[in-house]
Amino acid sequence: MTEDTLKFLSIPLPEDVMKLKYFGDFDGMRRLIDQLLQAGKLPVALRERLLIEKQIIAVLPAQYPYSFEAALALIQEKIPDFKSDELLALQNNGLVDWFFIQGKPHFQDRFYLNLLKTNKAFADRVNDSEFVKSQQIAQACLDDNVQIMKKNRERTFRIHLKTGIELKDSAIRKNEVLAVHIPIPAKCKQISNIRILSTLKEPKYTAPEDALQRTIYFEEKVSEQNKTFTVEYVYDNHVDYVDLLPEKVWQKQPAFYTHEEGPHIMFTPYVRSLCAEIVGAETNPLLKARKIYDFITTKVHYSFMRSYFTVENIVEYAALNLKGDCGVQALLFITLCRCAGIPAKWQSGMYTAPYTIGNHDWAQFYIAPYGWLFADCSFGGGAYRNNAIERWNYYFGNIDPFRMVANSEFQQCFEPNKHGLRIDPYDNQRGECEYGERGLRSEDFTVIREYIEIKEL
Repeated sequence: MTEDTLKFLSIPLPEDVMKLKYFGDFDGMRRLIDQLLQAGKLPVALRERLLIEKQIIAVLPAQYPYSFEAALALIQEKIPDFKSDELLALQNNGLVDWFFIQGKPHFQDRFYLNLLKTNKAFADRVNDSEFVKSQQIAQACLDDNVQIMKKNRERTFRIHLKTGIELKDSAIRKNEVLAVHIPIPAKCKQISNIRILSTLKEPKYTAPEDALQRTIYFEEKVSEQNKTFTVEYVYDNHVDYVDLLPEKVWQKQPAFYTHEEGPHIMFTPYVRSLCAEIVGAETNPLLKARKIYDFITTKVHYSFMRSYFTVENIVEYAALNLKGDCGVQALLFITLCRCAGIPAKWQSGMYTAPYTIGNHDWAQFYIAPYGWLFADCSFGGGAYRNNAIERWNYYFGNIDPFRMVANSEFQQCFEPNKHGLRIDPYDNQRGECEYGERGLRSEDFTVIREYIEIKEL
């Protein structure tokens, strides 16, 4: 199965299969799907859809490890007086992600961290001084950047990192060649002067700087003593500050990047209706985009996600449930912009501020005469939650200089292409590994990220 087959995700599952899925009877689903496949009477598209679903349910249950009782116990370790009714209220209000497994709710593996990150009342009760301190450092860095950008109109950082993966012993297959793809910086609007300084092993191939999802590729037999793959690189991240004035927007705008891209960037009836409701009678494309940004940053709750591969339509998931993480919010922004006739596209990699390194996704949108602009809905939403209104406004049009961009398009192949289906068939921030056509899962390796140096130029 390859990325080409993902288009079949837009096909609904048979009702009996869906009944079992939402009850959480995954063994029953496998038996029923196998029975349907063996009958040999299925249309090709439905057959492909069922094969994808078998892959989805192979990874879905493990992402919801906490029963209600286990989730409650986890919280009560930090908040002894926390009541079961409170967890039930969080569940019913959509503030924790859960799924039925054998008819009983199970909570997502990062639900507790998500509550700390997004629910101030909850975080205050936990009284975690280290978490509070880390949040204060993060907020101060972002607020300081806004002030510096507005004053100086630009910033440039030289960022020197070492990244990679280390295979876990349980995933080692002796005498088999492991193929490894590690994301590296790609040339784009804000990234330049990229230099690959060293690698722990000799790479087989390094994708060109303009690759849409850029990686460095290794092939190596692994063992307990030979299981680490790293790359060290340096690049410059330059951003300019842009004042956006609606009256300066040109009447004629381009039409590129306004198309649908299945299975996720789709103008479904609900997406069209939502877009029309948000935009209303507005005709200025900049103000249209701002209305979309405001809706997402104020109405869509930030929520850690299960694997994107397990969601049939990411955009409609966000629009219906009004929740999602950085990539989900970015895709919703992109799709609503395109639906409104505003060019929009993907960008992702890592957030690389002096205090942290982590996966991150955001969006770009095009407004003439300004050209490509940025919209970081999750950072904007975080600012809005913390009443940092100046920062909330900043992340519509502008971005900070603490980024490593590896991906400039959504749902693109690697160079060289991975043979089997990826852990994340749409994006690449951690890396991907496979033996032949047997892809490894994220739990089979640990991610290496190390700051060497970050300095302002």
